[in-house]
Amino acid sequence: MCGINGILSFKGSRLDKTSLVKLMNTAIAHRGPDDEGIYTEAAISLGHRRLSIIDTSNAGHQPMSSSDGRYTIVFNGEIYNYIQLKKDLSSYYDFRTLSDTEVILAGFIKYGPNVVKHLQGIFAFAIWDTVEQKLFLTRDHLGVKPVYYSTTNEAFIFSSEIKGILATQLFK
Repeated sequence: MCGINGILSFKGSRLDKTSLVKLMNTAIAHRGPDDEGIYTEAAISLGHRRLSIIDTSNAGHQPMSSSDGRYTIVFNGEIYNYIQLKKDLSSYYDFRTLSDTEVILAGFIKYGPNVVKHLQGIFAFAIWDTVEQKLFLTRDHLGVKPVYYSTTNEAFIFSSEIKGILATQLFK
């Protein structure tokens, strides 16, 4: 089990997204005791709590960015067919890790949101596109790996658990 968090601020927002995502990561620390990461850019902050299973090296650290830095992913779940997908994508993408996370990232670069049609497994993930300034957030069709979300006047917020959202205290 891992955990994902994120805040996408609306134009004009003055939120300290990095600090808020740190609070969110702390609230769901039990989901991933092995590692923690945060990615922040002007409009977005993504957080991750990691339970190392597939690629236990530091190469599997999240948030994970594509080699060109355009896309950044946070992922919770397991992709059962990632080895075959990696073979299929290897002529298209130069893999740096053994993780299923990077396979999703490579698939998104090739297929866009349709990557979910290629995934067999249980998952929730968010991918930020720095060029288009767009967030893609999805989960498996059965909702085995949950993702909760809400909006305020200043931001769109998501987390693997409701208490991650509540940790921001933006709902007082």
